[in-house]
Amino acid sequence: MKRREFLIKSIIGGTALSLNFPLFSQIKTFPDLAMVKGEDPYKITKRAISLLGGMKRFISKGDVVVIKPNIGWDRKPEQGANTNPQVVKAVIELCYEAGAKLVKVLDNPCNQARRTYARSGIAKAAKSAGAKVYFPDPRHLKKINLKGEWLKEWKVFSDFLETDKIVNVPIAKHHSLTKLTMGMKNLIGCLGGNRSQLHQQIDEVITDLSAFFKPCLTILDAYRILIKNGPQGGRLSDVKLQKTVVAGIDYVAIDSCGTTFFGLKPEDLGYLRLAYKRGLGEINWEKLRIGKEKL
Repeated sequence: MKRREFLIKSIIGGTALSLNFPLFSQIKTFPDLAMVKGEDPYKITKRAISLLGGMKRFISKGDVVVIKPNIGWDRKPEQGANTNPQVVKAVIELCYEAGAKLVKVLDNPCNQARRTYARSGIAKAAKSAGAKVYFPDPRHLKKINLKGEWLKEWKVFSDFLETDKIVNVPIAKHHSLTKLTMGMKNLIGCLGGNRSQLHQQIDEVITDLSAFFKPCLTILDAYRILIKNGPQGGRLSDVKLQKTVVAGIDYVAIDSCGTTFFGLKPEDLGYLRLAYKRGLGEINWEKLRIGKEKL
């Protein structure tokens, strides 16, 4: 983004006026958000990233990348409580194709990690794509100054600190505490410690964490969405087939878009109001350039 902006300013400012205008026309503008709907979660994920300009816009050769899905619950993919394993697989493959040196997959689940990783299908899918799958290790926790407006310090898994890029791959679902959980709330899984202590100021916590971690890309899995009894669900009647993936850099805009799958408005979520007020992203997501496709 910075390189393109510099080139444009140089042309407009006169330092490159001697260049032919066709060079200016070659600077391609990509959509801010990509929304792809289709029958295959793997294919629509890959297409969404393609619409954004490809994974090479976000991942550089030699990068160490941590992918953060939601692997919180001992549930099967059909139950809609965890990120779809085929979405995770597609993202891993694209990272390696872009030149990543190592791709890690990690979450700090609410249920026992070995069970959630296996039953969600994510561990198997991630390994098949060449990723290293890590269980949360308390020895890797570091107390970090998060510089938040409310959350000042907390223990964070070092894997999310000692990496070049974080790619956030949440699922869209109902949540009993925050109404919905999507990209921004998914970052709570980067933390250790007694996270229930954070519930009293959960909207502030979610906003502070998003400002701190700044994922380079957010890919919202809305293939199966959990419309009630979240975040854990359990019954197939709790699940709705939305068959959509939304991807982009602006995590506020992506979560704002995600509210519409549940018949809500972005302003209905406290953390989206806070994040927009703090200038972290665009709550009026429909004002952005949106690339839509149906496969």
